Amino acid sequence: MVFNFRLVSDEVEHFKREIQISSDATFYDLKDAICEAVGYDKNEMCSFFLCDKGWEKEKEITVEDMGTDSSEDPYIMDECELGDFIDDEGQRLMFTFDYLNDRSFFLEMKEMIPGRRLSDPLCTLSLGNPPKQFIEPENAFDTKPDPNKGKQTTLDDFDDPLLEEEGYNPEEFDEDGFSELTFDD
Repeated sequence: MVFNFRLVSDEVEHFKREIQISSDATFYDLKDAICEAVGYDKNEMCSFFLCDKGWEKEKEITVEDMGTDSSEDPYIMDECELGDFIDDEGQRLMFTFDYLNDRSFFLEMKEMIPGRRLSDPLCTLSLGNPPKQFIEPENAFDTKPDPNKGKQTTLDDFDDPLLEEEGYNPEEFDEDGFSELTFDD
């Protein structure tokens, strides 16, 4: 059987890839096909996540065992055949290709083609340019100017009811913010 996956990005409009791959291929084979179709380095850390209809992550399939303390055995890409995890059209997956900035492609299995097998995955549709594989961390977030940048924080900047209690004396704190109070035994 052949699976036809559609791949899109929430970062780039008018970007789409469709990849056909045999159901007995592994998730590692699918990873390589995606990287080839978008021109990404195949040697970077990445994961697939099986998702529900609302794109909530349910199960992770990684490139290698990360040694987590999970009670569940890890799923490793080159050990997991697609057909063992994907059983109907409409199955959704995320392919996280940039862990540092939490960036992913969204995949949906659009069509199952019975009676066929492919020796190699095939990109059957290529529209638009993919997002860059890597972005600088400082560019990953909205970088509005911080009005407090460079400002020294003092105890007066906090609204803490404990500091307003009777007996609080700011003179008892040295310039580093450490108390010079002594405690009775």
